[in-house]
Formats: sequence, C-alpha cells, structure tokens
Amino acid sequence: MNSGFNTKYVGLLSIIVALGGFLLGFDSAVIAGAIPYYSEVFGLDQASFWFGFSVSSLTVGSIVGNFIGGILADKYGRKIVLIGTAILFSFCAIGTALSHSLTIFIIARIIGGLGVGMAILVAPMYIAEVAPQKYRGTLVSINQLNIVLGISVAFFSNYVINKLVTDPNLTWRWMLGIGVIPAAVYFLLLFFVPQSPRWLVKMSKIAEARRVLQKIGGETYANTTINEINQSINSDNSRQKTYFRELFSREMKVILIIGLGIAFLQQISAINAILYYAPIIFEATGGGRDAAFMQAVILGFVNVIFTVLAMFLIDRIGRKPLLILGMSGIVIAYTLSSFAFYRAHYSINENSTNKIAAEMTAKGFSDNEIIQITEGLTELSGKNYTSEVKFFEDVRSQIGDSYDKTRSIILKSSIQVNAWLVLFGILFFIASFAISLGPVTWALLSEIFPNRIRGLAISVAGTFNALISALVITIFPVELAVFGSGTTFAILAIICFAGLLFILKYIPETKGKSLEELEKFLINKSVK
Repeated sequence: MNSGFNTKYVGLLSIIVALGGFLLGFDSAVIAGAIPYYSEVFGLDQASFWFGFSVSSLTVGSIVGNFIGGILADKYGRKIVLIGTAILFSFCAIGTALSHSLTIFIIARIIGGLGVGMAILVAPMYIAEVAPQKYRGTLVSINQLNIVLGISVAFFSNYVINKLVTDPNLTWRWMLGIGVIPAAVYFLLLFFVPQSPRWLVKMSKIAEARRVLQKIGGETYANTTINEINQSINSDNSRQKTYFRELFSREMKVILIIGLGIAFLQQISAINAILYYAPIIFEATGGGRDAAFMQAVILGFVNVIFTVLAMFLIDRIGRKPLLILGMSGIVIAYTLSSFAFYRAHYSINENSTNKIAAEMTAKGFSDNEIIQITEGLTELSGKNYTSEVKFFEDVRSQIGDSYDKTRSIILKSSIQVNAWLVLFGILFFIASFAISLGPVTWALLSEIFPNRIRGLAISVAGTFNALISALVITIFPVELAVFGSGTTFAILAIICFAGLLFILKYIPETKGKSLEELEKFLINKSVK
C-alpha cells in the first residue's frame, strides 16, 4: 500500500469494526446446526410456516435493524451504533440458548436480528468512510471476509459440538449460546475505535475529524479530505432537509435502481437459505446427519477462500467484472444441482428397511416405533419413484406423525442420487457468490449513495435486502417440500440468469473513484 497512509492503523480499524461481520455471520449460520435438534424439541414440521419462521426470525429482526441502523448512525455516529449491535448479539446468544418455548426462542432471534441489520450496514459504511479511496474496496471487503469467517466458524463449531454433546436437548443450546464469547470481545474492542471522520465533519467536529484523518494519511490528506467533505456538505446545505421522498427524486433514479437492484439480487440468489439449510440439503443426498455437518464445514471453508480471492481482485479488476463472473457461476451451479436431483431415484426394499431399523435402534427409538415405521414402509416396498415429492407424500401417509423425526434416516437408505454432483453444485454456488454478490454488494451500497443521505439510503436498501432474505428463508423449506429439490434449484437458476442480465445493463464500475466523484457521476446520469 501507499507509504503516505498509515496502513496499519487503517487496517486495524477495519478489522475491529468488521468483527461485527464475524458476529453477523456466526449468528446467521449457527442456526443451521441447531435446526434438526430444536425443531424436534418444539415439534416443528419441516414444511410448516413456523419451521421456516424460526430460522428467518433473525432476518425479520434485521429488517427493523436495517431501517433504523443508518438513521441512528447519522444521528449518534457509527461507533455508538456498532457498540449497540454487540449488546444485541450477546442477548440473542443467551436468550436462544436458554429458551424453553418457541415464542421466547423467536423473540430472542428477532432481537439479535436488530444487531444483524445494523451491523451489516454500519460496519461497511464506517470502513468506507475511513479508507483511502484506492484501497476502499479491499478494506470494505474485510467486513464480508469476517462474515464468511463467522459462517465457517459456526459450521465448524456446530460439527464439534454435535460430536461432543450427546444430549440432543443440550446440543443446540451449546451451539447457539457459545456466540456470547465473540460478542463480548467485540463490545470491548469498539471502545478503542474513533468516530468516522466524515460523520465528525458533518457534525461540525472538525478538529476531531482532522486528528483521525491525520493519523490515517497525514496533514495533506486530512486537509484535502475535509475540503471534499465540506464541499459536499455545503452543496447539501442549499437543499431542503432530507426526507424519504428525496430518495425517489429524478436525480436519484439511477442510484436507486442500482442500490435496490443489487440488494434484491444478493438475497434472491438464496444465499442465506443455502447456508441456513445446508445440512438439510446435504441430508437430502442420503449421506446422513453427521456427513451433512461435515459437508457444511467444507462449504464454510470454500466460502472463506473465495472471499479472500475477491478481496484481492475487487480493487484490481473492479466490481462489475466480478459480478458478471460470479453470477454466471451461480446460474451454472444451480443448473447442475437441479440436474442431479431430477435424475435421483427413491425406493424402499428389505435391505433399506433393515438399515432404517438399525439406525433407529442406534438413535434410541423404542421398539414399538421401529416396528410401526418399518411395517408402514413395507407397504411401499418394490416401488421406484422418480419424484421426490411423491415419494415423501407416500412415506408420510404410511408413517404419520413419525415422519419429521425419521425423514433423514429414511432418506439416507432410500435415495439414489449423484451426491458428488450436488455437493459440487452447492460448493460452486458458494464460491461464485463469495467472489461476487457477497463482497461487491456492500461495497457498492457504501459507495453509490450521496453523502447527505448515505445513512438513510443504505437503511432503505438494507431493509429491502433483509425483507427479501426473510421471504426466501421462510419459503425455502416449503418449496423443497412442495416442488422438490430439482424444481426449486431450477427456479433459482432462472431467477439468477435474469439477475445477470440486470448486472450487464445497470451496474456501473466504481473502482478508483472517490465517494464525492461517484455522487456527481451517478446524479448526472440520472438527470440526463
């Protein structure tokens, strides 16, 4: 990096603030391992609304967090809001781990979601405002790196706890509760971080802003940056006070299309659904729960590797080429996964019922339950199914209330599918997302909006992003149950192809431009 900048200082600030991304990723992904256990404790049907909502409730809370995060960051400063997120993350970890009812569990998840919503917006906003423009994309991407590190650590933590804690009523509590440790560390470290210099100038705290900027890049850099910020603020002073309607003004048209469009694409790709339900998806290939947890760990590892690659490329080849490359990969990945599931076969025979009985015995099912299940499945013996949906409809009709707690056991012994192709497709999706929509979305959102309404605009875009995420997460298990895995992935491939066309038409390149330069360029493009 340029020797004129105190890169160690800027890097340290970025790493500390981006720990919010780690917590975000951890809290989001840790639920993937807890789902099979708490759903049994609370008696949740996989195809029910409450099953999906128990997972998406964190994202529902993040909708509110997105909405208020930028507004609070503009009023009280980025640092204060980030400290608040650490407190909310801690509450979520403790509340979910100790909950003894679905209601308390969901309330704790929603409260944790407030922290997720604020952190996912304010952390990259802060980093973008302290980073020299040449390295802004790389430094903002540290937040995305921490998100995927949090996801990866959550998957690994789930795998270890699943092996060590044998009581199923405690397994999920340990998985969720351990998140209080990084949340407490984040809370303490934030007290060593200064306020954003751009926010300080906006609040007329010029001396304090100058000290921060001098520490980042020296006297000349501080003077130049303060002058640029003041010019932007002086230009804004000729306008009326910011209202929501300004977001929908003619001069904001192109910016709003870009911001809402990229926020929509990131979540309609179903990234969170894939992450949260990864063990369920991998179980659907017949590998069993332990193998599914291990595959989720591999998924997290791939996510980290390709996010690091994106960090090296985002300021070298630019945002748009990464989006085009990644979105093309996502379309291919979903197509491969869909193809694998469409060619799957399902059947019950004497050998499979014996395996099912043996595994049920190992898992502590009673003799009466084993007899009831195996006798019910015997009625399906000799039938060969090519439709996943039809197979499970018939299985449910034969075994009734025992379906949810035995589904994965039955699936493991009845499916014939190219599991390696499914695994490759999902990993290829994660790699493609990690190199594109993951880091680039938040880099773009932190760059394209004018300084005067950045907090408000990012809140709106983030709220929209979280709303789409909550909808996708809630309906994803229902889609799998109603349409089957093959059709669900085919639908996603078609949607993502449409997203690729949007990127080609609307997304600009923001590499190497200051925030103020981008503001002028995009507004001029809107009013032409």
